[in-house]
Amino acid sequence: VPKLVESGGGSVQAGGTLRLSCAVSGKTVNDFCMGWFRQAPGKEREGVAGIELDLATSYIDTVKGRFTISKDKAKNTLYLHMTNLKPEDTAMYYCAACYEGVTTRIDGIQRYFGWFGRGTQVTVSS
Repeated sequence: VPKLVESGGGSVQAGGTLRLSCAVSGKTVNDFCMGWFRQAPGKEREGVAGIELDLATSYIDTVKGRFTISKDKAKNTLYLHMTNLKPEDTAMYYCAACYEGVTTRIDGIQRYFGWFGRGTQVTVSS
């Protein structure tokens, strides 16, 4: 069972930049597809960005061109680099890993994401 620990959240003004990190232990970042989800108060959790086993990346339309997902095998860490942040990006952000042996786009088979961290809060003010 992988352990996922997020960090890097904070409060920024609109147009600002943040980089979220997800430290992985128990497994390596290359063992599964991974992704970032977010949940705003009163809203359902949504997948934001994903990276598949073959390193293909996927994003929801609202973050394309602003967010970049990547991973560092040496540091066993997943990242989400967020630029030009908007107030509507305000949410708790969660790192997620797929079950081993499967892979999916972030807008694909959501049930493949079986492991989640506890989240890191991102707040964007206008």
